Amino acid sequence: MALGAENQACSNLKGRQSPNSSFCTRIGVHELYSLEFAFTSLQMWRAAVTELVASATFLFTLSTTIIACLESHETSPKLVIPVVVFLIAFFWLLTTVPLSGGFFSPTFAFMAALSGVISFVRALFYCLGQCFGAIIGYMILKSVMDPTIAHKYALGGCMVNGGGEGVSAGTALMVEFSCTFLVLYVAMTIILDKKKCQELGLTMVCVIISGAYAVSVFVSTTVTGRIGYGGVGLNPARCLAPALLLGGSLWDGHWVFWVGPICSCSVYYVFSLLLPKQGFVRADEQQHLIQLVRSSCLGSESPDYFEGKV
Repeated sequence: MALGAENQACSNLKGRQSPNSSFCTRIGVHELYSLEFAFTSLQMWRAAVTELVASATFLFTLSTTIIACLESHETSPKLVIPVVVFLIAFFWLLTTVPLSGGFFSPTFAFMAALSGVISFVRALFYCLGQCFGAIIGYMILKSVMDPTIAHKYALGGCMVNGGGEGVSAGTALMVEFSCTFLVLYVAMTIILDKKKCQELGLTMVCVIISGAYAVSVFVSTTVTGRIGYGGVGLNPARCLAPALLLGGSLWDGHWVFWVGPICSCSVYYVFSLLLPKQGFVRADEQQHLIQLVRSSCLGSESPDYFEGKV
């Protein structure tokens, strides 16, 4: 009976039940077809297409640039790659964030849905757009790249134990979880705070997120020191496309690049519920340790500095 009533509410948003109280409305079903929300629906489809194009161009540029760095004669290409990742991520975020949110990855689209930034239906179509965009980007990359280089670097795909020289699936899972949480902690904590976003401005927010992304790439590629390990994925779509196009060893441990981000998103979501709502509040009157010890020895009463601050 309850299920039937819910289905009826989903099929008729103009019924007695308010759309805001409908489960389907809360997850964003109305963004697909409802004439009542025609403008919202059109915006959702446009945003999904934007994510598709942004993902295709971003991953194509990112992969070709990283491979170019590795093929260069630089003595320490791993030091150059984070700088390149930062610049590319910054420009693409600066362009795409005002249009669709600039998520680029199913990981961050899923996290945004968990946090209520976007609806789950919108997140689903974002993920589909990102995956198709990644496939298109890597298809173009495969068609223009020298076959020898494409095979050597596996199109810049995500590898765990390539040629038996990489890391174990367990190690890759831990790196994927940790680095994804690092980016989520920096990026989502800022995004969820509307006041902080307004204070920082779009440019500074993009700088911070790009910096976190670049740091995670640098950490993952240097801390292990294994040639057969492609580094943290952060983006299951980026890992899926080369695996579909080339196959082979790219499927070995491919589940890591999905399970790691999903677990990281779940843990961060629980953590975000524990974050202080009011934020840090300084004491009205500050006393360092020596002053506290002196007041205690002299027997003077120390004021309650945090009264009313909880």
